[in-house]
Amino acid sequence: MNLAHLLAIDRIVPEMKSTEFRGAITELVEHLASEQRPGSITKDTLVEQFLRREELVSTGVGSGVAIPHTFVPGLDRVLTVFGRSREGIDFGAHDDAPVHFVVLFVVPEAEYQLHLRMLGAIAKVFADGEVRQRLAAAGDAGEIREILSKRLARTQGVP
Repeated sequence: MNLAHLLAIDRIVPEMKSTEFRGAITELVEHLASEQRPGSITKDTLVEQFLRREELVSTGVGSGVAIPHTFVPGLDRVLTVFGRSREGIDFGAHDDAPVHFVVLFVVPEAEYQLHLRMLGAIAKVFADGEVRQRLAAAGDAGEIREILSKRLARTQGVP
């Protein structure tokens, strides 16, 4: 499996409602269905983990992109959700630009190297200005998935 397979259509939010990072994280975590989370972690606990991580340092990496991520014990696979905000979200990014694309992911606690490979692959995809422009213009979740799948399928190093 590669990163493109991690973004099912129901894990794409084509128009996020939140305009600040706390609400954005909560909104995206809600798209991770309860059966996809290990039984020992609640939605609220997962949101708290993301917010604690965000308080340490913003995951707003610049160019309108944020990559919030956390580790969860007992998880058997990576969980990923993508959100787009046409209005923009204040993530406190290092370039002070509003975030329009959020790739939130949860990694099994023991998979630190996988986490690093995912961060690199996601950053590489969103470094491409043309990809960001196409995502901004996409009409719906299906079109967003198609754009990401084509671009992510070329990204190496993520199982």
